[in-house]
Amino acid sequence: MDKKLSFEERLAQVEAIAAQLEGGQLGLEESMTKYEQGIHMLAALEKELGSARQRLTMIQKDTSGKPAEVPAMEVEKGFVPINSEDNPT
Repeated sequence: MDKKLSFEERLAQVEAIAAQLEGGQLGLEESMTKYEQGIHMLAALEKELGSARQRLTMIQKDTSGKPAEVPAMEVEKGFVPINSEDNPT
């Protein structure tokens, strides 16, 4: 059975590869293979992290035209951030 590893487990694998490379005990060919493996894994992790960030926060402009971070769930509900300085209550 092929279980998909969690983000944290895959990050731990990248960290283990980095430790092996830093240890200096690997031969040149094995070091190159591990380096390439680590770079590919790291790129996939960065892509996944970017997707997660995008899901959590979207940038919108408030009523004054300034950028404001709004949770994606609020944007989906139609929430428009209001700058309290421009809209006194």
